Amino acid sequence: MSHPMMAFFDLATTPGQPWKNGAGSTQELACWPPGAGMDHFAWRLSVATIARSGPFSVFPGVQRQIMLLGGDGVHLRHARGRWEHLLDQRWQPFAFDGDEPLECRLAGGPSTALNLMLRHGLCSGTLQVLHAAPAPETPAAGLCMVLQGLWQWRGSSSSSGDGDTARALKAGQGFGWMDQRIESPGLASAAQHAGAALAWVALTGVPSPAAAVRAPSDGRAALVCRPGAGEKT
Repeated sequence: MSHPMMAFFDLATTPGQPWKNGAGSTQELACWPPGAGMDHFAWRLSVATIARSGPFSVFPGVQRQIMLLGGDGVHLRHARGRWEHLLDQRWQPFAFDGDEPLECRLAGGPSTALNLMLRHGLCSGTLQVLHAAPAPETPAAGLCMVLQGLWQWRGSSSSSGDGDTARALKAGQGFGWMDQRIESPGLASAAQHAGAALAWVALTGVPSPAAAVRAPSDGRAALVCRPGAGEKT
């Protein structure tokens, strides 16, 4: 996210990064702090394209939530047989610990999934799917991405930096916000789009812009204050 208060993203124009094992790719939609690497984010939202079966990467100290967006889905299995889960139902979030070794087997062809990563001890959050406007009292930090239909966002200069404006959001488009409220009817589905759906992430305990995240080798997160670091990390 390039703006400390609000930033929009579009999956269609977000470049993908191939995985080191060649089994897929990732499109990072937003992360905090801005520009943080994989060892330094407090939270991260991305879309993964899973092209072939193989192991999932391990992320110590990170809680993960995954949701199928398209394709036949995947079968997730703990490498030591502790649990397994068939992720084959679209828009049904599933949570697991990132430090668990997992095997991922395609249920059919390539699949895409929305991934939310939250570093333990720094922030927490929930991923859900909404079919109507969010509640009037929404969290001060969060993310949303259109899954289906057309959604209308209306904002003002205090939130967007562009003055009073309206923006139509279609599938794959969304935004993240920090330290402000997104009030209804600021975000609503267009009435003519039956079946409209929105991925909605509510975040709590998000570090301030003047802080950096450090992930020690033992996987526990630490917060390091960095005066003057609010613009770029």
